[in-house]
Amino acid sequence: MTSGRNHSVDVVRLAALIGICVVNIPFMGLATAPAVPAGAFDQIVMFAVNALCQAKFFLLFSFIFGWGFEIQERSAARAGADFPRRYGRRLIGLAILGCLHAILVFSGDILLIYAILGLLLWPLRRLESRTLWRVALCLVPIATVGMMLLALAWPEVLPRSAGSGLGGSFLDSSRARLADWPSTLGFLLFFQGPLAFAAFVAGLAAAKADFFASGGQARYRLGKATPWLFVVAITLNAFYAATDGGWLWSDDGSLALSGLCALSLGAPMMAAVYLSAILSLSERMRLPPLLVLAGRNSLTSYVLQGVLAGFLFGGYGLGLFGQFGHQALFGLSILVAFVAMLMTGLAASYLGRAPLESLLRLVTHGRQQNSSG
Repeated sequence: MTSGRNHSVDVVRLAALIGICVVNIPFMGLATAPAVPAGAFDQIVMFAVNALCQAKFFLLFSFIFGWGFEIQERSAARAGADFPRRYGRRLIGLAILGCLHAILVFSGDILLIYAILGLLLWPLRRLESRTLWRVALCLVPIATVGMMLLALAWPEVLPRSAGSGLGGSFLDSSRARLADWPSTLGFLLFFQGPLAFAAFVAGLAAAKADFFASGGQARYRLGKATPWLFVVAITLNAFYAATDGGWLWSDDGSLALSGLCALSLGAPMMAAVYLSAILSLSERMRLPPLLVLAGRNSLTSYVLQGVLAGFLFGGYGLGLFGQFGHQALFGLSILVAFVAMLMTGLAASYLGRAPLESLLRLVTHGRQQNSSG
């Protein structure tokens, strides 16, 4: 590891990876209409995951992506490199990886969406930090509109369980993922796209304001705002979880619409609370080097989660799809997240970088620059 590096960013990525896995594993391992009704503990776990994890941790991931844009531009300037060309190659590489990931591993992939949003971030690169914060805030109402459209068209755009095609061979499962991908991608563009882009912009603003520097004004303001943000966020997210889990119900679907609107406001607030808490904890504790490396190589960790889940639930692996409820899947998701992290950390410790980071860097920098970088 490089001395003097701020490891807080890697810790944020680690937390995001765990939360993303907690949300994604039920989507891969639980049938849309399970044969056995969920028990009380399953319903409680589902409520907790929806209230505390759904749509929060991918925002942390997105925030770090936006932060990385500025860091990459500074790095290119120091090296005298052509940043537009380098960044374009990176987005193309990310898009290709996203397509492969969606078909071969997990149809709920977000890498392609990141590549698209990364292109939209380019025109904003010269804006000052304060202006970028305002843009990020203005994107939240747009996300609310997207959620409303999603609720109004819910039966048409809601994707089926990703595990619905995992019963056969790997080729059969890949065909099923390919068939499900267009509807899933459309769902995610409305459900995650606007909020993810808001987090991109906020991350870029944070990088310009040196947010991760200890004692900075932006960090101080976030810390001061955290208590009231938490109160509002937990209320909004609990309301969303209650509507999504059927704890609240209405004939006309107005509660589902209200729940998604609450999520569009509550999710970024809760993500901000998590960011504040993670940064505070990262300054008080020291993580094992392998986990820090996994956070630094988050692309490989993210994809490996889906690979491990496919092995667990797929007919080409252990064939456990539909065998567990929310309670058991929560424990499995934590296990999968940490196994993926440890495997990624080990690979990075031996190779210098994890495999997908090396591949993306090769695409971004080219063979000669990659070998010398």
